[in-house]
Amino acid sequence: MLGQDDGRAVLGAAELGEEPGERASLVQFSSAFCQPCRATRRILADVAGMVEGVAHIEIDAEDRLDLVRALGIEKTPTVLVLDAAGRIVRQAAGMPRKADVIAALGAAV
Repeated sequence: MLGQDDGRAVLGAAELGEEPGERASLVQFSSAFCQPCRATRRILADVAGMVEGVAHIEIDAEDRLDLVRALGIEKTPTVLVLDAAGRIVRQAAGMPRKADVIAALGAAV
């Protein structure tokens, strides 16, 4: 299911359900009744809108249990920062601060 690059998972359109960003992607795993997921959605969409070539992709964890298990996601929201090749460069659980998202994105672009 997941591609590999030097032992690291590589996520593409097939896994994400949509095309990743040209430069980087902010991937959010959410669940329907998760209050922090709503705030995380706004933060990530705002950051993605500020940086050209960055996509915000939200994945419903309940709909994609296969991917959740493969990546070891344990809670929502969980945010993955992917580089242009789809490699996970940062991962964090819980609602992020906007400044932390911007800093993490710097590692990907």
